[in-house]
Amino acid sequence: MSNYDFLNIEKKWQEYWKQNNTFRSSVDKNKKKYYVLEMFPYPSGRIHMGHVRNYTIGDVVTRYKMQAGFNVLHPMGFDAFGQPAENAAIKHETDPKAWTEKCIGWMVKELKAMGFSYDWDRELSTHRVGYYHWNQWLFIKMFEKGLAYKKASSVNWCPSCETTLANEEVISGGCWRCHTEVTQKDLEQWYLKITEFEDVLLDELETLKDWPQRVISMQKNWIGKSYGVEIYFKEAKTQKNIPVFTTRQDTIFGATYIVLAPEHPFLKEIIKGKPEEKSVLEFIDRVAKKSKVVRVCADVKKEGVFTGCYVINPVNKEKIPVWSADYVLMEYGTGAIMAVPAHDQRDFLFAREHSLPIRIVIQKPVTSNQKPVEMSEAYEDNGKQVHSGKFDGLDNEDAKIKIAQWMEEEKIGKKKVYFRLRDWLISRQRYWGTPIPIIYCDKCGTVPVKEDKLPVKLPENIKITGEGGSPLSKVDDFVRTECPKCGAPAKRETDTMATFIDSSWYFLRFCSPADDKKIFDPEVVNYWMRVDQYIGGIEHAVLHLLYSRFFTKFIHSLGLIDFKEPFQRLLTQGMVLKEGEVMSKSKGNVVDPDEMIKKYGADSLRICILFAAPPEAEFDWNDRGMDGAWRFLNRVWTSATSLIELKAACKCVENTPSEKDLEFKTHAAIKKVTDEMNGGFKFNTAISAMMELTNAIVAALRESQESKTLSKALIDAVEVLIALLAPITPHMCEELWQLSGKKNSIVKAAWPAYEAKKLVQDEITIVIQINSKVRSKVTVPTDISNDELKKIVLEDEKTKEWLKDKQIKKFIIVPKKLANLVLQ
Repeated sequence: MSNYDFLNIEKKWQEYWKQNNTFRSSVDKNKKKYYVLEMFPYPSGRIHMGHVRNYTIGDVVTRYKMQAGFNVLHPMGFDAFGQPAENAAIKHETDPKAWTEKCIGWMVKELKAMGFSYDWDRELSTHRVGYYHWNQWLFIKMFEKGLAYKKASSVNWCPSCETTLANEEVISGGCWRCHTEVTQKDLEQWYLKITEFEDVLLDELETLKDWPQRVISMQKNWIGKSYGVEIYFKEAKTQKNIPVFTTRQDTIFGATYIVLAPEHPFLKEIIKGKPEEKSVLEFIDRVAKKSKVVRVCADVKKEGVFTGCYVINPVNKEKIPVWSADYVLMEYGTGAIMAVPAHDQRDFLFAREHSLPIRIVIQKPVTSNQKPVEMSEAYEDNGKQVHSGKFDGLDNEDAKIKIAQWMEEEKIGKKKVYFRLRDWLISRQRYWGTPIPIIYCDKCGTVPVKEDKLPVKLPENIKITGEGGSPLSKVDDFVRTECPKCGAPAKRETDTMATFIDSSWYFLRFCSPADDKKIFDPEVVNYWMRVDQYIGGIEHAVLHLLYSRFFTKFIHSLGLIDFKEPFQRLLTQGMVLKEGEVMSKSKGNVVDPDEMIKKYGADSLRICILFAAPPEAEFDWNDRGMDGAWRFLNRVWTSATSLIELKAACKCVENTPSEKDLEFKTHAAIKKVTDEMNGGFKFNTAISAMMELTNAIVAALRESQESKTLSKALIDAVEVLIALLAPITPHMCEELWQLSGKKNSIVKAAWPAYEAKKLVQDEITIVIQINSKVRSKVTVPTDISNDELKKIVLEDEKTKEWLKDKQIKKFIIVPKKLANLVLQ
């Protein structure tokens, strides 16, 4: 047989799958369905090793499920809108659409070179009108239900470029393009009212039994449901009420100051005319330039300023100062906190920095009468109430309940539930995104575009500079229109939608991608959904998954689908590193998949990346792994083609006793690989099992070549190995399947089934070594004693030949594996 010519083999089978529509999917209610989906990529133009790992995992699951008899949907598309394409177009002085289409072409070619089992008839890209038409339709449905609304909010603004900037475009406080100092600017922007669904988004996390617990926890924390008390502090002079939300009402007697967020609406009002006004306003401007991520980061020093104002603590009538600090955000609670430095570490550090008083109100169980000056850090655990009036002596957990009840009775506070989740800002002052389908009329106000007038298309071939605000606002033919209600001259909205909109429902459109009359065919979507296996990076654990869940619940509320959660099972794959670092061009540590495919073949790359580590774990790329993968596949190729030659030259015999061990190893491999395919996708251990089976096959082949006979166990073992390996290295296995005389694609072959009785060993094969070299084998009962084994080994005819005129120095037994005779 010929050598393993991977380049021609891979090209041959990729063309075969294309010509035979091997992976085209359609509704078949006589089969159990299975929907496999990897998070679709942004079309950057080149796939990287992270893509290879993600998509190989999905491909293996798809091919296994097809062999297991499922009707499988496995689509691919592109998350094509967004800032990177617009910036690339500016840099290269080209059109974003042309740039994006070019990048998609490159990526499709590379994905096909990996042999991935996509139904390419379903390919979609979010920048195409046939897709974003339905973004606009969904927006209008939300607008009609009061879930899409506009309000003023703060954005990063470059005064020189006259444009908004994303957080990552603000570098050292300046614009990434012109380095002008970035300021904050209030703009009227569009929001989606995700908070309307906050309870169900939280509660229905409990139904997601097949999601990683880490992701569930991250979503719970992001939604952030908190039970506590809203306490009413009154400004000392004006008696203006400043509500403060806390989950630690047990510490209210230890509050020594309150802190307002710099954005708090009362702040500018209460400082007016005070000596501190100027310093506070300067502080507000300074904080406005900071990222909110930095502001709340635990290891960054906190800034603050005294406002010159005081409030009255309602529980003890104490007059305490009002500060403003950068670590308090408007996004949570009321935008104001009570500061209890003895029992909150951030407050403790801030109080020490600004010489503010500290009062202990919860005593550690092991100490008594501790003084604040003795504290090196805040005490945040449980204990007994002290300095807390009539609540002294209570366990603080009991005090929480009683203090909350007392506050309500005294009307100085109210039990409340707060969510950290805030409504979703979707406006972008960019060109490359879905136009928001809203029209502004002087007479009728804000009016949605009529559904029969959708889609509102992006104007093409316009000049984009990245400066001067929204590019669409400069296109008169786009802006000028008529009011849908009264027909008067009107103007279009010139903001576009955030790209998270595009990825929040694409999994539904994949089920019914060609429908131009409606968003999708509900019957078809209800057949395929939910996604049975979703695969993507942990970096999408919060926003993308949360928004997808929100959209699914909204679409369910429209009566279009009969499910409320989009993804049944979730796998978050680990990153592929190089020398401990994320691969990037700037670091010069990128490994090009194309180069690996040219040198070793796609199948070698696939098995290498799966064998390196369990899918959830990070791993460090090493080229030696490709050498090992290449050697293993060549071993499989040689074994399978040698068997084909033997079948033509040798007579087939019934299984001999020595072949029962091979039969056992074959069925053990089937069980192991099947368990991993159905379980946690530990492909590395599944591949190990196939390597062990390969070793057993190689040994059996050697015996067959010597004896000129061929056992059924060996023929079965090779056929099973090819079938088990097919989802992982499909090109080579298709070729071997065909060479062995099979007519159909291996994708159509049934997945091997193990027999439980074949996994029970009455006998095992013991290898006999002389001076650590294999000289013979014997089949013995599994429960044989060492003495009985020694006797059988010494009576073996081949062993006797090697022992003639020799003395045995040592007789070493490795239970159930081998006997090694060391001669003098």
